[in-house]
Amino acid sequence: MESEVERIKKRKMEELLKKISGDGEKWPSKPVKVTDSSIDELINKYPIVVVDCWAPWCGPCRFIAPVVEQLAKEMKGKVVFAKLNTDENRATASKYGIMSIPTLLLFRNGKLADRSIGALPPDMLRDWVERYL
Repeated sequence: MESEVERIKKRKMEELLKKISGDGEKWPSKPVKVTDSSIDELINKYPIVVVDCWAPWCGPCRFIAPVVEQLAKEMKGKVVFAKLNTDENRATASKYGIMSIPTLLLFRNGKLADRSIGALPPDMLRDWVERYL
């Protein structure tokens, strides 16, 4: 049974989502570059954020990059995608236990909800994200 606090939290989150989503114009349509100092602000600003943890030398990371770009366009107004270079942002990589890249971190309402390790095919990646909508 849902507590009063949970109902209020849910209602407030829905109100916030309506306020910030509008027609989706305030939502980015391409992945946002995040750093150790900016990631928390982004994951707390939007209801669902997917962070692509990558590095320039990583072949599989380059494989999924265009898929992440495409999903950012398709899911604008529902999901925000971000990119975190793990070589340049070791504190965040350590905080979330990133041992292999690419790793996708999915945040829901500011909390880590799921992670996907490795390069998923486009359809599987889309399905993985849509489970949280």
